[in-house]
Parts: sequence; structure tokens; C-alpha cells
Amino acid sequence: MDIVLITTVIASLFLVIGVSEPLAARLRLPYTVILASVGILIGAGALFFLRTDLTDALNPVAEAILGLPIKSNVFLYVFLPTLLFQATLGMNLKRMIDDWVPILMLAIVAVVAATISVGYALSWASTLPLMGCLLIGAIVSTTDPSAVVSIFRSISAPRRVARIIEGESLLNDAAAIALFGLFMGFVTLGTPNPTLIDALAQFPRLILGGALIGWLTARCAVWVMAAFERYELAQISLSVALPYLAYIIAEQSVGASGVIAVVVAGLTLNLTGPGRLPPQAWINLREVWDLLAHWAGALIFILAALLIPRLLEDVRLGDLALLGVVILAAIAARMMILFGLLPMLTMLRVSPPVERRYRVAILWGGLRGAVTLALALAVTESVRVPDEIQRVVGILATGFALFTLLVQGTTLRLVIRWLGLDRLSPIDDALSRQVVAVALQTVREDVARTAENYDLTHDIVRAEAKEFGVRLEAAVKSAEESDDILERDRVTLGLISLAAFERDIILERVRERTISARMAEQVLHNADRLIEAARTGGRSGYQRAARRSVAYGQSFRAAVILHHRMGISKPLVRLTADRFEQLLSQRLILKDLGAFIEGRIRRIYGRRLADLLQEMILRRIEGVETALDGLRLQYPGYAEELERRFIRRTALRIEEREYTTMREDGVIGSEVYTTLMQDLSARRAAVEERPHLDITLQRVELVRQFPLFEDLDDASVKRLGRALKTKYANAGDVLVHKDTTAKRVCFIASGAVELESAGQTWRLGRGEMFGQMAILMQKRLRVEARAIAPSTLLIMDEERFRRLLSRSETLQSAVQASAEKRGIAPDAFASTQEPE
Repeated sequence: MDIVLITTVIASLFLVIGVSEPLAARLRLPYTVILASVGILIGAGALFFLRTDLTDALNPVAEAILGLPIKSNVFLYVFLPTLLFQATLGMNLKRMIDDWVPILMLAIVAVVAATISVGYALSWASTLPLMGCLLIGAIVSTTDPSAVVSIFRSISAPRRVARIIEGESLLNDAAAIALFGLFMGFVTLGTPNPTLIDALAQFPRLILGGALIGWLTARCAVWVMAAFERYELAQISLSVALPYLAYIIAEQSVGASGVIAVVVAGLTLNLTGPGRLPPQAWINLREVWDLLAHWAGALIFILAALLIPRLLEDVRLGDLALLGVVILAAIAARMMILFGLLPMLTMLRVSPPVERRYRVAILWGGLRGAVTLALALAVTESVRVPDEIQRVVGILATGFALFTLLVQGTTLRLVIRWLGLDRLSPIDDALSRQVVAVALQTVREDVARTAENYDLTHDIVRAEAKEFGVRLEAAVKSAEESDDILERDRVTLGLISLAAFERDIILERVRERTISARMAEQVLHNADRLIEAARTGGRSGYQRAARRSVAYGQSFRAAVILHHRMGISKPLVRLTADRFEQLLSQRLILKDLGAFIEGRIRRIYGRRLADLLQEMILRRIEGVETALDGLRLQYPGYAEELERRFIRRTALRIEEREYTTMREDGVIGSEVYTTLMQDLSARRAAVEERPHLDITLQRVELVRQFPLFEDLDDASVKRLGRALKTKYANAGDVLVHKDTTAKRVCFIASGAVELESAGQTWRLGRGEMFGQMAILMQKRLRVEARAIAPSTLLIMDEERFRRLLSRSETLQSAVQASAEKRGIAPDAFASTQEPE
């Protein structure tokens, strides 16, 4: 084929891609529907001109279009890795992990349910063998939610709902391809049918082998990319090679799932890349992948649609009835998942509640596209599959994809409008009115100053001001009409605005490099959680999310166990350093929220709400300071090192800005600028290296901070430091239960603890202890101890406590003072003290 002709065809395809997006926006149709329609028209037109006797002038073009090497492997090896890899890079993985249960259940159960439903319905309605029918069910079971997700984003639907749909679609491709491979083995001629046990035995290799290959290739790629720190184009080029190598190695060398390998490789790069690559390089890498995925997604739909006219050439009247069966069975299976399984998961509290109208939109927005057509094409290409199964698979899979694209896709926005999802909620509507009124007041003031500064014609300014005043008066009146919303809703609106502004500050600090890329994902994750919690739970939800942002996570607790019981310290070192940096970053960000509250929040919502939000932010700052104090006590000096690192990074950012300004002003040339920036980059690389945290030598310093141990000599302090065990507790954790035997004494290094007994409560703070009374009185515990803030405790067993008490006058005085505070006579336990 002539290279000029091939180049012309490829350029024309990109021309179609460029025109389709604005056309889809103009017609208010999903982008994929336009692409598929254009592809069908091109394919049908090429067939028509090739076979018509009207003219032969377009035969070379038609032959070039129909002669494109469109095989199933092109979709699976070229386009699918690109789409999957970009989807994983764009995920908020930490938020996705919160919803892993509904994502996995929907991804796997939905595919299996659709496969069984369509397979058995077709088996009942046709003469095809059951395995052939199940093969068709597997092919049509995978969904493409891009249309409904894009609409959900445009209508401000709950982010968690869209996230679950995206996660489901990412994994159901792998499940559908695995089932497809299983049933292909049954319908292929000349090969023995696999047994169910053999088929199930393949799944661990497919999944675990693919995950291992994806992780290994991604880790190698990240290591090499980090070594090429100054070569951004090299880093991007390596990222482009990564998904294809992972897919090919998994499929061809190991016999594992290439889809799983690509997904795990993308997730690994998503987790480790921001901390190992320069921030701007990571941003540019993401942008390149967005473009590649846009092209791949468009080309896969156009090229797949080119095949539709040929796949439907042998359609018969009876095939239309079977197509109706497939449509009804697939929709019924999807309804079972959305209206049966999903509410059940919500009742079990492993999935967020999804309103019925959103579930209806998800049901109607479950379009089928490229993966369905690629798998159908793979069946029609196989010479070992019986001709009748090839024909029916091609027709039913193609017909079903067309139905979802041309019927469901074109009516999706009508369904959205019918469900009322395109209208703002009362809270959002009230917010928009308030924002417009305040914004117009600010605009009027700024325009008046501008007109005065430029000495504009008085009559023109006066006429424009009068016209603008009419609009402002209408906006203020509309905002006053929304004053009847509940105070609870006003607080929710203010918290949503505050959390959104907090997220904007984080992004700005990341761009300025005052917050490291390593911490950016975590603090952004916390900000997103605040926004969602405020939207769904109001004030209480926001406070719970704020407490969670400073709490000790499960991974931190696991690292503590590894350190204490197995002597493995590396995870604890990393997580403790991360916690230090996260809390310092959080404190800096919270300090910036005050001005926003006094400015925007006060003007939009009034003084009362602004004061309430200021109080909530002060409480968050206190919580962060308490958590930081606990770390400072254990690791003195490390927080100061991080603060010194922050100052140096800020100085480098200002220095970089000055150099850039001088170059733009012509003060320095490009050669001088390049030299200066190279020197600055070298110094920045040194500053970006986080100080090493030594967790093995800090316990002694922590013990010295306690006034209770001030009369001990250095040798005793060191022995005590080795004997004490550290315990971390979150607010609400029960530390001591009533009616249990006392076996240890707890010293509070940081945080606060509340004791409750017989309706009375005591609060203990840093430097105090509890549990000693029950040990000395040899009675069961009559109090319940509960942490009321993130706390760090030092634990001492009974034997060591008695020995220490016998020789420490300071500790004896503290015990007697504690007894007097609770109304316990000293002689109630004096006899239990043991001599040294």
C-alpha cells in the first residue's frame, strides 16, 4: 500500500478525532457515540464505494481504509495497555483503597452475573451450545463508564460514586478477559475441553503472576527514572515503554494476565512516582499520558466501528430476536447488581449509600465499546472456532455494542434530566446565589477603582455603573431569598468551601515546592476526605475526617508491632518520618486558612459562621500540635530539621523566581540563566533529601522529659528507656477496661486520657500516669481509661514499677498526690511497696 495513502488515512483519522469532541459537545452526546457513528459511516462508505459501479475513483481510498491491519491483537496489545495505564495514573489511589470492597465486588460479581445471565438466556432461546452462549456473555459483560462518569463530574455528583464506577470498570476488563479465555477453550475445535478445576487453578497464576510482573517492571522503571532526574524526556519515554513491556512479558513469557500487569504497574508508578520524580516532571508525564489515552480511546472506537458493517453482513431476522434476549438479560443482570448487591453492601457499611436515581443513571450509562468489539473480533479471526459460533458472536456482540452506543448513549442526557440530576441541590443553589452576590460586590468596587485610576469618561462610567447596579440588586435579592436555609446547611456550605480552599492551598504549595511531592498525595487525600465528609456528614463528618487526618493509621500500628516484636525498624522509620512531615505540612496549611475565613467566608456567610469555622480550625491546629508534641518528645531535634528544610526550600523557590524575573526582564541572558538554574537544581536536590530519623536512640531522651524520673541517674534512665514500651492511641481508643487485672502502668508522653469510674471523670495530660492504684492496692481496675486525643504512652510492667517506686522519692510523691486527688488514703497501699 502506498505510504502517501497510508499517511493520508492516518491524518484523516486524527482530523476526525479533532472534530468529534467539539461536535459531541455541540450535540450534547457522549464523545464515544460520535466516534463510533463516524467510524460506522466511514466503514459503510468504504464498502459502498468499493462495491458500487457508480465510480472507481475512490477505490484506492476505500481499499486503504478496509485494508488497515485491524486485528484483535492491535486492540489488546496497542490500545488497551494505554487506556488502562492512564486510568491508573489518574486515580486517587488512597481514596480508591477506602472503597476496595464495593469496587472488587462490583467488578467481579457484576461480570460473572452478566456472563451467566446472558449465557443461560441465550442457551434457552437458541440452539447454540451452552459454552458458546457463556462466551458471548463474557464478551458483553465488560462496561465502559466514561460517558456516565463524565456526566457525573459535570453535575457535581458524589465523587465517591464516580470513583467506585471508575474502579469497577478498570477491573472488570481483567475479569471479562479471564472468563473469555476460559470459555474460548471450550468452543475451540481440536483442543480438549478444560475441566472446571483446571480452569479455576489458572486464576491464581493469571492474577498473582500478572501482579508480580507489573510490580517488578514498575519498580525497575521508577529506579531508572529516578536516576535520570535531569532528563525529563527520558523519564516520559520510559513511562511509555512500561505498560507495553509489562503486558507483553506477562502474556507471552509467564502466561499471566497482561491486564493485571498493566494495572499493577500503573498503580505502583502512581504510588511511588510522585516521591521519586521532580514535581514538574510528574505533571508533564501525566499530561503526556492524558493525550496518549485520548488518542488511543478515540482510535480504538473509530477502528472498531470500521469493522461493524463487515461484522453485520450476514445478519438474519432470527438474530435480531437473539439480540433482544442479550439486551434484556444484560440489563437484568446489571439491575440485580445495582438494586440488589449494592444496597446490601451499603447495609453492611462497606459501600457508601448511592441514591436510586444515580443507580438508574449508572444502569443506563453502562455502555459497551472497544473491549467488547475486540474480543468479538478475536473469535471471528480464530479458524478453530465453528463458523456458526463465529457468525453469532460477531453479530450479537456488535449489535449489543451498537444498541448501548446509539440508544443508551444518545438518550443518556435525557435520562439524567428526567432523573433531575442536572439540577443543583438546594444547598448548592443557595451557595451559588451567595457567591454571585459577593462576587458582584467585589467586581463593582474593583471596576470603580479602575475607572478612577484611568480617568474614564464620567457619563460612560455612570451609565455602566447604573446597568451593573441593576444586576447587583437582583443578585442580592436572590441571595436574600435563600436565607431561609437551615443553619445546619449553612455550616455544611461553609465547611465545603473551607475544605476546597484548603485543597487549593496544598496544590499551590506543591507547585512552589514548599510541600514535598512525597507528602502531596497524602495531604491532598486528607483534603478530599474533608470535602466528602463535609458534603455527606456536615459538621460532624468534617470533624471526624479532621480527627482521622492526625490519627495513627493501621499501617503505622503494624509497623510498631514489627519493630517491637521482630526488630524490623525500616517501616516504622519511614512512617514516623512521613508523619512528622505530614503534620508539619498540615500545620502550615491550617495557618493559612484564617485569612480566607475572615475574607471570603465572612462576606458570604456572615460573622457568626466565620467565628464558628475559626474555632474549628483552632481545634484542628491544637490537635496537630498535640500530635507533633508527641513526636518531638520521642525524637527531639527532628522537627527542627524539617522546619529548617522548609525554610531552605522556600529560599530556593524565591531565588528561582528572581532568576526567572531577571531573565524575562532581559537583565541576564539564557546562558547565564541556564548556569544559575543548574546550580540551583543541584542545591535543591540536596535539600529535597529528607533527614534521616534514628528511632533507636531517642527513648532515653523521652524518659528524661518526665518530671517523674528526674531523680534517676543516667544509668537508671538508660535501663528504663530500654524497658519501657511505646503505645500509640487515637482519640476514642479504650486503653484500660473496667474489672480487669492491673498488670502495667501507663505514663502519658503526649496527648490526653480520660478516666471514668462510678460516674466521675478525671482528665490526665502529659507527664501523668494511670494504672498504678490498682497495682498497689492489689485490686481489679475500677476505672476505664480512654484517649481523648492522639496520644503516646510509655508502658511499664508491674514488677519494674514496684522496683522503681521503692527507690524514687519523686515517683512516690506523685503516687501519693494522685491518691489524695481521688480520695484514697495513703495507708491503703503503703504496705504493698517492696524494698529494693
